[in-house]
Amino acid sequence: MKHWMALGLATALLGAGIGSAQGFERHIAVSALAGTTGVGADVSWRFHEHLALSAQYAGGLSWNGDLDTDEADYEGDLNIAAGALKLDYYPFAGRFYVTAGIMLPDIQADIEGYAKEEQSFEFNDQTYSASEVGVLHGKLTVADGVQPYLGLGWRASHRSGFGFFSELGVMATDAEVSLRASGPAADNPRFQDDLRKEERKLKDDVEEVAIYPVAVLGISYTF
Repeated sequence: MKHWMALGLATALLGAGIGSAQGFERHIAVSALAGTTGVGADVSWRFHEHLALSAQYAGGLSWNGDLDTDEADYEGDLNIAAGALKLDYYPFAGRFYVTAGIMLPDIQADIEGYAKEEQSFEFNDQTYSASEVGVLHGKLTVADGVQPYLGLGWRASHRSGFGFFSELGVMATDAEVSLRASGPAADNPRFQDDLRKEERKLKDDVEEVAIYPVAVLGISYTF
């Protein structure tokens, strides 16, 4: 479904570009930006006084964090990057716009899980000692693939020169979790079943936040 959404959006954007208004002086704005998806760049083609196509990429952002649950203590580094393809609508033919499109996020963390108070893990109401499980190693994915995006922003792409660029929006998330144990319990089928339930529990915890906030600031130059 998401791939069909992306194809439909691309077709609509192409149609909009072909049908641009006569007499409007088209502009291209190039921006350097930083925000909640990292540091990167944005290119916008203002082909109509009310419409523009934008492409964006940012990355290189990393967060170190802890997550303590009733079952285990987790820690990891969350690495964030995202690309985007959007259609911007300028309702007043000026700087303010609303935007919709698709994002291609890569927001993942390599995580490690340790026994509570260095003594035991408890998965699916079953207790396993720290020596049985060892350390849990895994990957937490907050969002990847193709995700829908909505936002609003400010860009002086209707006239040449330097300008200020900002955008605030939300992107849907799509969580996945995988875990494996380093200790001898990894060969225990019952433990593996309980660990799969722990994966689903962590996934549900992440999915309680169904959106990822996107906020960027930058400087642009319009040709």
